Amino acid sequence: MAFHRAVEDLLRDVTEKAILPYYQQLAAHQVEDKGGNDPVTVADKLSEEMLIDGLAKIIPGLPVVGEEGSHADPSIMDHLAGDCWIVDPIDGTRNFAHGKPPFGILLAMASGGETHTGWIYDCLSQRLCIAHKGKGAFVNGEKITARETGEEQPVAAISLIFMDQGRREAVRQHILPHYRLVDVPYCAAEQYPRLVLGTNDVSLFERTMAWDHAAGALFVNEAGGKVARPDGSPYRVDQWALPGLIGAASPTLFDAMAEQLAGL
Repeated sequence: MAFHRAVEDLLRDVTEKAILPYYQQLAAHQVEDKGGNDPVTVADKLSEEMLIDGLAKIIPGLPVVGEEGSHADPSIMDHLAGDCWIVDPIDGTRNFAHGKPPFGILLAMASGGETHTGWIYDCLSQRLCIAHKGKGAFVNGEKITARETGEEQPVAAISLIFMDQGRREAVRQHILPHYRLVDVPYCAAEQYPRLVLGTNDVSLFERTMAWDHAAGALFVNEAGGKVARPDGSPYRVDQWALPGLIGAASPTLFDAMAEQLAGL
C-alpha cells in the first residue's frame, strides 16, 4: 500500500538525515537535560520536526503528539483522546547520547485512546516491526508469533527507575527472585521486540507515556503476547498518567507476573 510505503520511507529518511549523522558525533552543547536525568539531543528535535512535516504530507491535518513537542507544550497531550499520530523521535536517547545502541523511532496511530497501528524502527539494524490491530504483527514484512525463551526461570527485564522507594523495595524482595534478570535496554524500541523474538519473557514498566508504549504494546499483543495493566485492563494512550504496565511473551507469563504484583 502507498500509505505504508510512505511511512516506511519517512522513517528511513529521518534516520539517514536527522539521526545517524549525529550518532557518536554529538558535541556537549548538543545534549540537554530536560530534568530528572532525561536527556534530549539536537537529533531528537530535528527528527521530530522531520517526522511532523513528513506525516503532515501523508495525512494532512492529523495531529501529532510528539515527545519533545509535548514537553514544550503539555496541551498537545489532549490529542491522545482523539485521532492522532504518536511519535518518539529517538527512543533510547540516553543510549544515543552516549554513542551506543539500542535506539530507534517509535511511531503509532491512535483513535479514541486506542492504538490501531504501530511502527518500531531500529535505526542501526534497519529492523522494522509493524502491527495492525486485528491483523497481526510483522518483522521486516514477515508475520510473526511471539515465543517464550523456554528457560526454566523466566527471563525478565524489569525497570525500577520510576518506582517510588517503597514499591522498588517490594519488587526487589518479592518479584525479582522469581526471574532471571537481564539488563533493561533503556529503549522500548528494543524491549518490546525482545518479548516477541524469544529473547525476554517478561518486562515490567512503571511510567507509561504514550510515545514509549503505544507501538510496542500493540506489536506484542498482535503477536500473541500480552501487554496490559497489572489488573488486566488494556493499555490506553490517553491514560498515560496511570503507572504500571506488564509486557509478556504469552498470556500465561503475564498472569504469573500480575498475580505476584497483586500480592505486594
